[in-house]
Amino acid sequence: MIRVVVVTLVAGVLAAAWTPSSSAQTNRESREQAAAINAELALAYMREGNLAAARDKIEKALEQNSHTAKTQMAAGFIYDRLNDERKAENHFDQAVRLGKGDPDILNNAAVYFCRTGEYKRGEQYLLQAAASPLYRTPAVAYVNAGRCARSDGRTKDAEQHFRKALALSPKQPDALLQMAEVAQTNGNGLQARAFLERYVAVAPATPSTLWLGRTIELALGDTAQAQRYAQRLKDEFPMSAEAGRLFDEELQARP
Repeated sequence: MIRVVVVTLVAGVLAAAWTPSSSAQTNRESREQAAAINAELALAYMREGNLAAARDKIEKALEQNSHTAKTQMAAGFIYDRLNDERKAENHFDQAVRLGKGDPDILNNAAVYFCRTGEYKRGEQYLLQAAASPLYRTPAVAYVNAGRCARSDGRTKDAEQHFRKALALSPKQPDALLQMAEVAQTNGNGLQARAFLERYVAVAPATPSTLWLGRTIELALGDTAQAQRYAQRLKDEFPMSAEAGRLFDEELQARP
C-alpha cells in the first residue's frame, strides 16, 4: 500500500514538473504554426488585391510570432503594396537579419531596395545571395545586381556583374540583353550587335529588342539590316509603343 502511494506521489511530482513546460512548448508551437498560416493567408489576400484583409492577417501573424524571416518578409511585401515605405523597409531589414544569409531572403529584400533607390544596399544583398552555395540561380542574382548598379549610374560595376552572370550561364538572356544595351550606350556598336545576336538566339523577340537592334544597326551604318528590324517591328508588334515611334518617324520623314 505504501509503495502505491509513493508511486502516486512521484507521478504527481513528475506531472507538476513537466506539464507546464510541455504545455508552454505546445502553446509556443501552436502560435508559431498559426503565425505561419496567417502570413500565408496575408500573401494570398495581397495577391487577390484585398489589402485590408492582408494587413489584418499579417499583423496577427506578427503578434503571434515576429521572429521568423518568412513572416517579416511577408510583412515587407504587404506594406510595400500599402505604400508604407517606413514599415516595409523595417520588415525587410528584419527579414534579412533573421534569415542569416538565406539567399532567397536576400534576393527578395534586394529587389525592394533597388526599386526604392537604395541601390548600393540592394546590390550588396544580391552579391551576398549570388555568393551563397545554397542559391540555385546565382546568375540571376548577378544580373539583378548589375541592373541595380546600372540604375545607380555605375556602368562599369554593372558590366562586371553581367559578365559574372554570363560566366556562370553563357546563354542567360537578361545578361546578354543588358550587355547589348550597355555596349550600345558606350558607343561600341559591334559589341552591342554581337550580344544582341546571342540574345536573339536564345530568347523571343520583343518590341524593345527589335528597336534596340534597329538602333544598333543605324549607328553602324547598316541601313538594310536596320530596315529589317523595323519591318519585323511593324509586322509582329504593330500596336507596340516602339512601332508607334517608328510610324511617327516615317510620317515626319515624308515630304
